[in-house]
Formats: sequence, C-alpha cells, structure tokens
Amino acid sequence: MSKISYYTAEGLKKLRDEVNQLKDVERPKASQAIAEARDKGDLSENAEYDAAKEAQGLLELKISKMEATLSNARLIDESQLDTSKALIHSFVKIKNQTNGAEMTYKLVAQSEADLKSGKISVDSPIGKGLLGKSIGDVAEIQVPNGTMKFDIIEISR
Repeated sequence: MSKISYYTAEGLKKLRDEVNQLKDVERPKASQAIAEARDKGDLSENAEYDAAKEAQGLLELKISKMEATLSNARLIDESQLDTSKALIHSFVKIKNQTNGAEMTYKLVAQSEADLKSGKISVDSPIGKGLLGKSIGDVAEIQVPNGTMKFDIIEISR
C-alpha cells in the first residue's frame, strides 16, 4: 500500500497539472517520436526506434507513479489544524541554540518541499524533529556532525 501524503490546495493542483501535462502533451510527443522512427525502416537495426520506445516506457512509469501519489493524496483544511503543536502545514519559528539564528519553516509533504521558500519536508531530519513539538519545547535533531538543538518559539498557520 502506498503512503498517504497531505497537500495544500495549491500543492494538489500543481501535482494534478503535472500529471495532465505528462498525459496530454508528453505522451503524444513520445508516440509521435516512435511513429517517426518506425517510418525510417528496419526496426531491428533502428537505434532511434529503440530509444523512442525506452523514453516512452520511462514516461509511462513516471505517469504511473504520479497517479499513484495522486490517488493517495489528501487535501488538508488548514483552518481546522491545531496550532498548539507543530504539524504538517504549520509555520514553525525556531532558534538555533548554538548560534542564536532564528528561522521560520513551513512543514509540508515531500513533494511540496522547497527550502528556498522556507518549506521543508516532514520527512526530512529537521521536519521529523519538529513534528509534535509545542512552543517552548527543545527539538534535538540528529545531523551528520552531531545533534542540533532548536527552541520552538512560535507555531502558526
């Protein structure tokens, strides 16, 4: 059984749009490439045909995986989420105990993670360490060079 993933309306729309792009645009392109290669003669010695068939197979695999993800996707009503604990789709403001740096992250599903925009996956080490914590708690997170400690300063939606 596949793992259930939780998405915002924006993240779910992005996933659906990507699946539709692959099915409606990329799939016909792959079929056209196969047809063009087939028209070039003997298939037993046609490397272009073999490459086009392989590319089509990889595309179908990608579509299949994304459709499985989509079938296990759940939309989260962010207005109903508890703000007393860090949960998926929470904004969590933390302070590094070592250097005093403050950061705010939004905890999101793996597919929505984007560190540049402050979205970290709940499957990442920091995301896992923050889940379930409350304001005032200390999150101890294992990293390759030891343990980092973060104070939970604020949790919001």
